[in-house]
Amino acid sequence: MGHSVFQRLLNIARTEKQDLNLLLLRYGMERFLYRLSVSPHRDQFVLKGASMFLVWKGRNFRVTRDADLLGFGAPDVENIARVFSEICREDLEAQDGMLYLAATLNAAAIREEQEYDGVRVTFEGRLHTARIPLQIDIGFGDAITPGPETVVFPTLLDAPPATLKAYPRYTMVAEKLEAMVRLGLPNSRMKDFYDVCLLSQMFEFEGSVLREAIANTFARRATALPEAEPSAFSETFFMDKQKRIQWEAFVTKTKPIEPSEDLGGAIRQISRFIMPPLRSLQCGTLFPLMWIPEKGWQ
Repeated sequence: MGHSVFQRLLNIARTEKQDLNLLLLRYGMERFLYRLSVSPHRDQFVLKGASMFLVWKGRNFRVTRDADLLGFGAPDVENIARVFSEICREDLEAQDGMLYLAATLNAAAIREEQEYDGVRVTFEGRLHTARIPLQIDIGFGDAITPGPETVVFPTLLDAPPATLKAYPRYTMVAEKLEAMVRLGLPNSRMKDFYDVCLLSQMFEFEGSVLREAIANTFARRATALPEAEPSAFSETFFMDKQKRIQWEAFVTKTKPIEPSEDLGGAIRQISRFIMPPLRSLQCGTLFPLMWIPEKGWQ
């Protein structure tokens, strides 16, 4: 089975001129998420992060080499290692050709800015003779507004798809905004600017729900709402030489499909999208508008 699946993926890579390693990585993660979805642990995790673009639009818009989950319960490294080892050992190789090596699994605390931030799990998958390094980052304790959605993760071939709980786009925007505000001018997370800009160009948003998601996320993460425009939206930020270098490095590394804006263009788009609901929170007013990508807030 592994050899035939590998050949099919190789044919896709050649026909569609895709990077075979990235295709293998996507397939390896897809099949692991399927194993998670049929395991007793499926309700302990919610899919989030850049993988959601694959769910929403059927393709990735930038290169991403890992997956992100929200975990329920305590961020216990040993427990996470045990759970993921169990999932690795689920014997479905005859179904999709994938083998996951529990012996290669490592779980460790993620620490950003000296704060405990979650658990990172790394392990190796095998498809025929190909080795596929996989990484999953798990966060804990975040608010999900308006609540988790049930999604079907798209498949590359004809193996059964994973049905998972997943983040709504409102919470994705809120969490990325919170990071922009909290990190301020030193922020180097260019992927957040790209993702929020892309979301604002792709989807409609109910203003009241986005406002609530922002409020809930900032409250849960104990981050104060900014009293004025966030420094990350300022000309000082996007005209900074170092930020422009970081943006170009992000573009080079992740090869984003769209939007084609430079950092300044992306931030101006984000400001048009984010500032009205943010101001309503600052002023304590309702925000019953609808975001239409081509028109703005209506």
